[in-house]
Amino acid sequence: MPYQPILGTLGYILSPDKKKVLLIHRNSRPNDEHLGKYNGLGGKIESDEDIVASMKREILEEAGIHCTEMALRGTISWPGFGKNGEDWLGFIFIITQFQGTPQTKNDEGTLEWIDIDKFLKLEIPMWEGDKFFIPLLFTQLEKQFHGIMPYKDGKPTSWSFSWIG
Repeated sequence: MPYQPILGTLGYILSPDKKKVLLIHRNSRPNDEHLGKYNGLGGKIESDEDIVASMKREILEEAGIHCTEMALRGTISWPGFGKNGEDWLGFIFIITQFQGTPQTKNDEGTLEWIDIDKFLKLEIPMWEGDKFFIPLLFTQLEKQFHGIMPYKDGKPTSWSFSWIG
């Protein structure tokens, strides 16, 4: 069967002093499969956009700010991740500069600045699989990681990745 994933972007916005990361606390919709979890900002890539345009649009829609400097840190294939077992392929970004003041909430939940140390120690509720790739966001910055993390019943079954660069 051909691999036909949903394509998405996921961005982690750093504060100007690089000591905090802006995350969405998904706490607004009771039927949200992400309810209670913290996550980066992002979503599906639209048919008329490249991955950079998609990331910029998602950040503007979800946080009300304009990305002015960002870096692709890697990609992750998430077979079986979707609500109904759909496959996802995500492009993971770090946003290091932006214009504007981030909103404090959107339709999905509240936007919160979280200390990088707390984020890296995974001391907040997030997807179980995040613990595998979150540390890669801030290491070997001259390289990109590209991984695969199959999911079954809402949990990762394995994780592997390669560095390039």
